[in-house]
Amino acid sequence: MILNEILGSEVVDASGAHVGAVVDARFAIDGAPGQLLAEPRLVGLLVSPRSRTSMWGYERTDVSAPWPIAHYLRRVHRGLFLAAWKDIDLIEAGRVVLRDGYARHDPRLRAASHGS
Repeated sequence: MILNEILGSEVVDASGAHVGAVVDARFAIDGAPGQLLAEPRLVGLLVSPRSRTSMWGYERTDVSAPWPIAHYLRRVHRGLFLAAWKDIDLIEAGRVVLRDGYARHDPRLRAASHGS
């Protein structure tokens, strides 16, 4: 499946109740380095209960300018959460089903800390 096919999909819980929509995916690059980069690993999907639009990177804690856009997107996406890949039971055309007892993880990305 291509990520673009999942974006905007309705997200429901195990009982079929509407939870939100997929607005982005979260990847980690933490494997052994390959030729250019390490292999990416899908961590989970960002789910917004109020919108199907992207956060445009404003889920990062260090991004707050321009202020009107940051404020608007954070308001539109209040309740945004990260659904861990292990909590996703089924992905089908236009719909993602979460496992019973799924957890809502903090969606914010923090600035990477680089040691010297």
